[in-house]
Amino acid sequence: MTIHLSGDREEIVRSFIEDGRFTSEDEVIDEALRLLQERDEQAKLADLRRDIAVGIEQADRGELAPFDPHATLERIRSRQAPTAGQS
Repeated sequence: MTIHLSGDREEIVRSFIEDGRFTSEDEVIDEALRLLQERDEQAKLADLRRDIAVGIEQADRGELAPFDPHATLERIRSRQAPTAGQS
């Protein structure tokens, strides 16, 4: 794969190597991608925590839907059924 960087981005990569923080362009790009992935995972985790907090607040206010284990099992099975034959 070939990556083309703008002049200012290319200069940033060079400065990291010249400063001795990295030994190659590949190392700089690898670290940048790792940090980007970590940031995305942290954002997903924050969204999940926010959703959980909303659910807890709703439960504390008594805003709960009745739980029917049989209906839940049927929903799970119906979601799995179309993909069961696709291996």
